[in-house]
Amino acid sequence: MSARPLDLVVDAMNVIGARPTGWWRDRDGAVRALVDRLRALAAADAHGITVIVDGRPISGLPEGDHEGVEVLYAARSGRNAADDRIVEFLRAQSDPRAFEVITSDRDLTGRATALGAGVHGALSLLERLDRFDA
Repeated sequence: MSARPLDLVVDAMNVIGARPTGWWRDRDGAVRALVDRLRALAAADAHGITVIVDGRPISGLPEGDHEGVEVLYAARSGRNAADDRIVEFLRAQSDPRAFEVITSDRDLTGRATALGAGVHGALSLLERLDRFDA
């Protein structure tokens, strides 16, 4: 019997911004597309996935569970707002070591690892999603 994979905590805008896909022309669409791709990954790989988004809530994508992906928004606006929400999320867990934060943000990496969470870069998740989509 194999161990359940670590639950993922995804820094949404960091992952979306890791590739110059033109996402800035349709930020809401890019977030929705990421959540869709993460839903498929959650279903196939038994991951618990929480995605944390900067900015205002997106119409039709409120906080909460979306078919296996928990969507959360930064609790405030401004610099590091999503990073702070990710750290708050990890601190609220009984065992942050059960989580893998997906971000390429150096400061957030330090904060997450200090709490015991693992960290992988944004491109590692995108490459995994690309293989999964193929």
